[in-house]
Order: sequence, then C-alpha cells, then structure tokens
Amino acid sequence: MAIPQHTIDQILDRTDIVDLIGQRVKLKKTGRTYSGCCPFHQEKSPSFHVYRDKQYFHCFGCQANGNAIRFLMDIDGRNFIDVMKDLSSRTGIELPKDSNDSNKIKYKREAVKPATPAQLQEQPKNSADQAANVVPVAHFDPFAEFQTQDNHYYDDPFASFEQMPMEETVQDGNLFDLLENIAQYYQRQLPQSASAQQYFKQRGLSAETIDYWRLGYAPEDWQHLEKAFPQDLEGLKLLGLIRTSDNGRDFDLLRDRVIFPIRDAKGRVVGFGGRALNDEIKPKYINSPDSEVFHKNQLLYGLYEGRKQKAQDWLMVEGYMDVIALQQYGISGAVATLGTASNTEHLNILFKQNNRITIAFDGDAAGQKAARRTLEIALPLLNDGRELKFFVLPNDHDPDSLIRREGIENFHRLLQQAPLLSDFVFAHLSQNHDVTKPEGKSQVMAELRQLTELLPKQGSYRYLLQQFFREKLGFSRKWQPQVNNDASLSFSTKIDAEEYVIAILINHPYLYIHFEPLRALISPNQLLFKILNILNIIFDDLPDDTELSQYYVLGACAPYHHDLQNILLHANVSDYTSSPEQADKLAEDLSIKLQYQCLQQKLKSKKFTSIAEMRNLKQKIYEIDKKRSLTLLED
Repeated sequence: MAIPQHTIDQILDRTDIVDLIGQRVKLKKTGRTYSGCCPFHQEKSPSFHVYRDKQYFHCFGCQANGNAIRFLMDIDGRNFIDVMKDLSSRTGIELPKDSNDSNKIKYKREAVKPATPAQLQEQPKNSADQAANVVPVAHFDPFAEFQTQDNHYYDDPFASFEQMPMEETVQDGNLFDLLENIAQYYQRQLPQSASAQQYFKQRGLSAETIDYWRLGYAPEDWQHLEKAFPQDLEGLKLLGLIRTSDNGRDFDLLRDRVIFPIRDAKGRVVGFGGRALNDEIKPKYINSPDSEVFHKNQLLYGLYEGRKQKAQDWLMVEGYMDVIALQQYGISGAVATLGTASNTEHLNILFKQNNRITIAFDGDAAGQKAARRTLEIALPLLNDGRELKFFVLPNDHDPDSLIRREGIENFHRLLQQAPLLSDFVFAHLSQNHDVTKPEGKSQVMAELRQLTELLPKQGSYRYLLQQFFREKLGFSRKWQPQVNNDASLSFSTKIDAEEYVIAILINHPYLYIHFEPLRALISPNQLLFKILNILNIIFDDLPDDTELSQYYVLGACAPYHHDLQNILLHANVSDYTSSPEQADKLAEDLSIKLQYQCLQQKLKSKKFTSIAEMRNLKQKIYEIDKKRSLTLLED
C-alpha cells in the first residue's frame, strides 16, 4: 500500500504525541517538554523527552528519536503499514484504497473538437480577385506548374501536417481534480454577483471568512458548467451537477445560488451545498447528490476545518451558516449535517474527536422532535467515559443571532451550562407529566425504561441514570401515607391476598420464585397472572440492586400502572417485610395459601377431563395441605 506524504502529514498533525506516548510511558511536564524514563533502555534518571510543539521524541541516553510513527514501530515491533492503520483509525483519516477503488473516481474526458482544414486555411475574401489580376512573369517558366502550389509548403516543412489535424490524446479525468476546479470556478463568480455578495454581507461574514470557507456563486445560466468545462461532461454527470431533462436537454443542478464547498476529512472538495438567493425558490437548500466521492451520511460540514484548528470541544448545529458564523466568532469545532438528520455515523465521527460532544437544537417543536430522535440514536453509543450535552437554543434564534444578542462571553457561558444528557432526559420526559403525582412518576419511569433499554448493557450508565431519576422523583424518601377527607376520592381499602402478592412482588421482585407455580393455577384475566407473566419474562434481567429492581419492574408493568398505584397505596407491606428472611417467609406462606385455594376451587368445580386429572389434583392438594400444617407448627 502506497501512502502519500500529505496523508502521513495529516495523520501526524492529528496525533498528539504526548498523549500517545503517555499511554506507554509515565511523563512529567518539565518546562516546554515532557520527560520520563526511556522505554527502550533501562535507566533510573529520566533522559527521555517528548516535544509536543515539534511532535517529536528523543532519548539522550540511547539516542532513540523520531515521531509518533517511529515510536509505535519501535516499541511494538510493528511495520509501517500496521502502525499507519492504527493511527488512521485513531485520527479518523482514511488511508488510500487499492487501485480498483481509485478507478471509481476516474472518468473519460472529451477531446476538444479540432478545427476544419477550411478554417485553418481561411483566406481573405478578395484573394481570388487579386490572383486573377496577377500577370505571369514568363509563360515559359519551366517551374510554373510547381509554383501553382501554395508557397508555404516550401516555407514551412511541417505545413502539410497542419492540413490534416491529428486527434488530441486526452487523459482520464479525476473527480477530485474536477471538483477542485469547479470550486475555484464558483469562487471566481462571486465578485460578479452583487446579490450573492449582499447576502453574505447581510449575514455578517467578513472577506477573510468568505475566503477561508471558499464560498462562491453559481450563475443563473442553465449550462454554465457545460460551457466552463466542455471536456468534463461525463464527470459532471457522475457528480450529479449536470442533470438531463425529459426532453434530453442537459442543465445545471445549482443555479443562482450561493455555494458552500463541502470538504472531506482530508480537505478535498467532494460536493457542494447551494442556498437560493430568493427565499421564494424551493427548495431553499440543495446539496450535491451522493456519488463515488460524496456520501452525505458519512460527512460533517466543518469537520476538516475543526481538525485543522485543533478543536477540543465539538458542537453539532443545524446549518452551514451556523458553522461559519461560530468559526468567525472564534468558536472552532462546530459541525453540521449535510441536509440530512443526524445518524449513528455522524455521532461516531464526533466521538472519535472527543468523548464529550454537544448537540444544539432550536427550541421549537421541530427542534424538540429532532432532539428526541438524536437522543435515541445516541444512547446506544454512550459507553462509559462518553459525555453528551444538549444545548437548546431560544425560539427564533440560531447560534449567530444568539451571539449577536448575548455577546460572545455570555454565549460561551450558556454553552458551558448546557444540560447533560441526564438532566435533558429528565426535563424532556417530565414536561408532559405531573411528577408531583404517583401516576406522573410512574409514566416517567415507564418512558425512562424504554430509553435505558437502548443504553449499552455492559456499562454502568444505565444503572446511574435510573438512580438519578429515582432521586429526582423522590423515590429515595420514605413514603408517608396521607389521609384524604375528600369524599369524592374515598374508596374501599380492603386488600385481598392476590393484591398483597402483587405488592410484595413490586417491592421484592426476587420473591417471584415462590409465586411462579401460581401461573398455572390462576385465570389469565387476573391482574396477578399478568404481573407474574411479566416477571417471568424479565426475571433473568433484574438488576442485583433491590431498589433498582423495583423500578425495573414498575417500568415493565407500566400498562397497569393505575391498578398498581391503588394497590401500593393501601397494601403497605413494608411492616411485614422489614428483613429479607421475613419477606421470604411471608412470600412462601402466601404462595402456599393461594395455591391451596386455587386447587380447592378447581376441585369443587368438578370440571375434569379424566379421572387421572382428578386424582392428581387431590394429590397436589394433599401435598400443599401438608406444607400448610408444617407452616402452622413452625409458627
């Protein structure tokens, strides 16, 4: 694999050699350098130095030195290609692919149509008249017949070849080169359009910013690219910048729009975004279609620029202008999707840059909807150590307008104070429910369970998020019953055995093993059967923590939260289950009692399919009755 030098330079530029070596060597900052004991030879006093500004290491003892690539090659004994693949995955910079893939970015260029011989030998209009008036010097000249030929054949030995134009040899085009040429073409068109310049002026962009982002303008002409690049029609069509109408006529995709060149992680132009200058034109924004070099779902606008500026904090915003405006105000690391909703690939790209990222959304309904969708795709990616924040913008404000209103310092403060995912999720789930009421708390916990199911199971964040919600909802405080004298809310407080069992199962889910036999005896229409069936499904996934398992069950039983709330309100089993031993004994006794009652009822119904079934039923009743007798004796 041949790796171009510019790719190597980019990878080294994105690699922090201090962090890289610090994972293998204990370094201590000493002035402008970092020092430690050399990993390549035994020493007691540190002679190994790492220079962050030069991205270089040197040992004054054994003279080992080099860059990050050399360090990994020497310390691991790996070859160059293996090390480059490793650094490529760390930095997110792709290595060049094989020749088969490189052929995909080539296209056949068209040759310039040669001029015809008549055009090459064009004579003045009066040449024929002049020739008619010429009198021969001597009619007997022996060379006269040869002189009738054009004299330039004798003046220029190569003139005869010019009469027969040769077909020009044209090399294959490269899509990346073509895109770069188009970007330069659009840049040159910007000074020719007063409306385009006025648009950027209204948005507050300086000349330096326009030049940095290589902003341009696409003329109104329907065939301006065809005229500018007559040899590259095939490439323009492969890129989707030239379309063909139903009547077979070619036309340009981007017309009378300000142009935003889109660059990949290597800084190469891979596509364009166009914004209509007239707001009445729909759609307002048009992006290049996907091609061999352009994949919207795998790119972020501003990523290359943020890397170039060595951004530490990364912020995902909605549009190109937000990214550009933030960069102009000195905030690097802002990125935007390319006209598509954020996806897993986008977030993974950002998490490769930093374990802490911020998502900015508008405060309107559309922004809230986008925030919820982003939340759902982000949760499976939140391994331990990753941090996600949500920056909700005020209504009718984008980052640019908010900075203008608040000032850059206040904007920085608001950005730093953006809520973490835990606070955002709680605010998002509780805004539609009254969390002062048990019903509202139950609804919030039910929705939380749906979200926490998306979190990685191997991490601790699932448990910590649930614990955070319990504290927020006040579940950690001991519940004290309150007397309600309102007659309209009064109801019977009589609790039967089945309801007591439900209360015990909610408070102590691990006691399900005692009540499991009841699933075969009670009616599927009973609430107890439904609760037991749910526990049978989730029992193996119950958290070890008792309190955590309670809310896990509450979330699973959310469809019956109204009935459960009534039962838990009146069946206060805490007095009877103060210790694990006491709870286990109570559960066993209740289970035996209910099994006995169910079997007795079935025996009295006299609905048997056979005599054998009746005998088996009597045998079970006898065995359970024996257990009941033993229980009474123990008491």
